[in-house]
Amino acid sequence: MKVAFKTSKKTKTVSYIFKSILFTAVCFCYLQPPAIAQKLNFDQRMLINMMENRTPGTTRLMQGISDNTQLVSVLIPATVVAAGLIDNNKTTLKKGLYLAESAAAATFISYGMKYSFKRSRPFMVTPGLTAAGSGSSPSFPSGHTSVAFASATSLTLAYPKWYVAVPAYTWAASVGYSRMYLGVHYPSDVLAGAVIGAGSAWLMYKANKWLFKKKPNH
Repeated sequence: MKVAFKTSKKTKTVSYIFKSILFTAVCFCYLQPPAIAQKLNFDQRMLINMMENRTPGTTRLMQGISDNTQLVSVLIPATVVAAGLIDNNKTTLKKGLYLAESAAAATFISYGMKYSFKRSRPFMVTPGLTAAGSGSSPSFPSGHTSVAFASATSLTLAYPKWYVAVPAYTWAASVGYSRMYLGVHYPSDVLAGAVIGAGSAWLMYKANKWLFKKKPNH
């Protein structure tokens, strides 16, 4: 009887331990996603939300905008410089050089900051986030956004017309959005890039005004 009692007691103990472990595992599996979600910051939650709402068509569009940012930022000043050379117009030529200087300054500043802060790309450190684009350099700030806003701002300052500003800034904003949509930059990276780009264009505008001692002819 004593042996049977001990066996029964031991069986109940093992059963209790097994049930406790099973219950803990179920709770862990159920509560793990909310726990991870709570650990994510605002930037990461926004990127996760964008990823969950991606569509094939929009993804291709965003990839196209992102992949061609550098090309567009080179073509803009190159076109203006070419026009100035063809027409032998010094004012147009100066504007083209100013556009190129702004893009170069934004690139220089943003890459200097990238390797100073060395922030990891969001898809490298955010659980559940899958990138739909590429990016190998540090994350902060966004170089694509920086050069896009430098180009948009310098173009608007050189040609202060609404029909220049609206498409220029629409393009620059779409570049910044594409970097977030593709999961390769945080919103704060994009915001910083926009400020750096616009600031670089404004500083170069002031520098050129001082250098030439007069405002560019519009």
